Formats: sequence, structure tokens, C-alpha cells
Amino acid sequence: MSRYTILLGGELVRTPALDRQIAGTRIVAADSGIRHAETLGIVPELWVGDFDSAPPVLPERLKAVPKRKFPSDKDSTDGELAVDIALEQGATALVLAGAFGGARADHAFLHLALALRLAEAGIDVLLTSGTQEGRPLPHAAVTFDYAEGTLFSILGFSELAGLTVRGAKWELAGVEVPFGSSLTMSNEVRGTLGVELAQGRAMLVAHPLTGKEG
Repeated sequence: MSRYTILLGGELVRTPALDRQIAGTRIVAADSGIRHAETLGIVPELWVGDFDSAPPVLPERLKAVPKRKFPSDKDSTDGELAVDIALEQGATALVLAGAFGGARADHAFLHLALALRLAEAGIDVLLTSGTQEGRPLPHAAVTFDYAEGTLFSILGFSELAGLTVRGAKWELAGVEVPFGSSLTMSNEVRGTLGVELAQGRAMLVAHPLTGKEG
């Protein structure tokens, strides 16, 4: 498996879990996402974008990162361009670091939708800000290793059918969820969290720091 981390422009907090998730991955920074390299103590192998939001001051070791410049008038965001480059180089798994928050809500939404599209194409995708994580749900049973009490929601990007949730404060058994429903918001892990989805597009968003270790 060829694993890449894409540094995006949203919020990012360094945590032990995030360090483990990006360990051993190849790093590509998208425009302003380069600022996270200093936070994480890493040096990307490539920096891509139109650089209209690049930090004005960078440490010397980051100034030396190879750049691939694109015009400001383009049909893709810097983040999507970075993802495309990683895929061209054979990426089969992506960590989208800095995918949430930031000044551009439209970019954050695009990262969620992009992750769903990538997952449907067979790419293993994790979105993270360090304090929250997003994982596209396959049409299969899957379990998650989150601590007891971890807050999570399931975001539906369409109508959902056959949604089952086990190991949670509020469990579900093969339910249908209308598009736009808040039924699957603000749940809590109770034991081993298991989710199964028969039809529809959805993403699990978890807040790992809310859980109780041990």
C-alpha cells in the first residue's frame, strides 16, 4: 500500500494519534497547508498550488521543498491538485490532514465530498484535524477502534438505507435515514463501534479526544 498525507489549509492540532497516522507516509503540501509541516515536524517532498495563500515567512528547510506551481485561474482547488498528484504517483491510501475548519467552509465541504468519491474508487481515505476524524462508510460492515465515550456522528450525503449501528449509546438496526435528517448526529461509543450501510453515501465523523482511554 502506497500511503500519502496531503497537508490542506484547514485547522490542524498535533496529537499522538495523528503522528501515528502519518508515520511512514509520503507528504505533499497544498498551498497554505505547508504551514502544518512545521507543526508536525516534517518536510514535504512536494509543495503544490498557485501559492496565493502561502505563508509569508517559512523556515529554511521548508523553503527548499520542491514546488509545482499552477495558475490562479484553474478548474481544481490546490487540495484536489495535490490529491491528483499523489494518485498519479500510485497512492492507494490518503490522510487528508487539515481537511476541516479554516476560513473556507466551501473548501471543507469539498474535502468531504472528495473523500467520498475517492473511497468509491477504492482509495482508503482518512480526513483529520487531529481533534476530529472523517471516514467514508463502505457498503459493508466495518468496526472502529475508538475509546469508550467518543462522540461521533454519521453524516448522510444522500438518503441512507439499511443503516445499522452497534456499540453505541443509541443503536440502530437496518433503518432508513432521510437526506438531511439529524437522527444520526451526536452519538457516543459504547464498546466496539460497528457500522453497516446497505445503500447511500455517508461519512462517520468522530471526535477522538472526547473518549475515555482505559
